[in-house]
Amino acid sequence: MKIDWFTVIAQIINFLVLMWLLKRFLYKPILSSIDERETNIKNQLLDAESQKKEAAQAKDEFNYKNETFNKEKDELMQKAAAEAKTEGDKLKENARNEANELKDRLEKAFTEDQATKNNNMAKRLKGEVLDIARKTLTDLSSVSLEGQTVEVFLKRINELKANEKTKFSEALKGGKPILVQSAFTLSANQQGSIQKTVSGLLKTENTYEFKTRPELINGIEILTNGYKLSWSVTDYLKSFEADEKVDIETKE
Repeated sequence: MKIDWFTVIAQIINFLVLMWLLKRFLYKPILSSIDERETNIKNQLLDAESQKKEAAQAKDEFNYKNETFNKEKDELMQKAAAEAKTEGDKLKENARNEANELKDRLEKAFTEDQATKNNNMAKRLKGEVLDIARKTLTDLSSVSLEGQTVEVFLKRINELKANEKTKFSEALKGGKPILVQSAFTLSANQQGSIQKTVSGLLKTENTYEFKTRPELINGIEILTNGYKLSWSVTDYLKSFEADEKVDIETKE
């Protein structure tokens, strides 16, 4: 068989041209597309891995923040509970103190009220006792209650103990006048009797000032330079009250 070399050569050329064309216009773009797609897939896989790492990191950070929040929440709850307890205890203590203060004020007010009532009753009883004593002395003798008071006071001056006389004498060295106060107005004779008794006792001459002081309850007192000598029904009442108090405490 005779070979047609022209046809063979033409076929070879056609094949080479076809191969070139395929490589130029088909194979290269396909390979480029495949490389590009492979690169995109790799990039997507890298992005997915990166996102996975970021997600894991975000999850760890969330868990850490959640644990921190829970811890801080527990601490805040404990702190709030402690502060609430402290404030509650403080309020209770304030309420207890206010209640005690109110109780003390009420007790003090009650005591003062009782003292006022007792004082008023004592004053009324003193007045009634004095009226009875004055009437009794007037009925039984010609000596008035005031006159009898002066006599008792003069007797007390004369019966002063040595140490009292010394105190009285020391008080007179200042040169101040002797103040004589009485619950009633002293007559000239009564004033003279007091001056004479004091001068005779202390062997001194002094100036005297006489004043009336009703609250002494039928009593007389001598004051000079800080020294005081007195006698009154009040003294007996105070002594009686002290004796009564001691007796009550003993019984209790």
